[in-house]
Amino acid sequence: MRIWLDGALRDVDSATVSVLDHGLTVGDGVFETLKTERGRAFALTRHLERLTRSARGLGLPDPDLDEVRRACAAVLEAEPVEHGRLRVTYTGGLAPLGSDRGDAAPTLIAAVAASPRRPDTTAVVTVPWVRNERSAVAGLKTTSYAENVVALAAAHRAGASEALLANTVGRLCEGTGSNVFVVLDGELHTPPLESGCLAGITRALVVEWAGAKETDLPFEALEQAEEVFVTSSLRDAQAVVRLDGRELGTGPGPVTAEVMRIFQVKAGADLDP
Repeated sequence: MRIWLDGALRDVDSATVSVLDHGLTVGDGVFETLKTERGRAFALTRHLERLTRSARGLGLPDPDLDEVRRACAAVLEAEPVEHGRLRVTYTGGLAPLGSDRGDAAPTLIAAVAASPRRPDTTAVVTVPWVRNERSAVAGLKTTSYAENVVALAAAHRAGASEALLANTVGRLCEGTGSNVFVVLDGELHTPPLESGCLAGITRALVVEWAGAKETDLPFEALEQAEEVFVTSSLRDAQAVVRLDGRELGTGPGPVTAEVMRIFQVKAGADLDP
């Protein structure tokens, strides 16, 4: 594997960052994960715009997007995979131990690896932990990911691929690494950004392309939903066929199947929508 680190491609053994990097010591960093197809990244411009928004939300300098594009192109050329996961990480760089930042430049890393295509269906669970919609980092894609690791591990122990969370006032929010959509009375809904969920790239495209409504919903809406699906850059739209102990069918429902069809057509026609 070849990795872009601070201006150059490096072998994986030499692509190292300091133990004093603020992204390691306190999670002071942001990142993006992109789907790649035949050596090309999907929705790169939208991901770079969100990377900048997240960096600004943490108070980091704006990333040099020309360099980020060079980094992505370099690792994609060095690691030609049919279907992959491209990760861009941008941290606060070298800093003293503690929460204060240092004067060093931020660290930029880009890497790509092969990733299997997701199945059309999956199982999810709900968990007792919540998203804090009033957090200083609500809606930012930061490297402070420990709560997602804990919730996702709980989902795996229950035989599911994702965990869904409410926010602090009991409203439906998101998954650990996905957005959630529900069908109620035949209409497609997803929680608004005010719920504290991430402004997912795939979420935004589904809202635009399939006409989903952004609706403030109680967490219990999951119990009444006729269909549920989750979205992310690597999942696209993925039907939920088991939610906790409730079976929702053996395959995508009619609304979900149509969303999946629309997304495949639209994404296939424009690599950078």
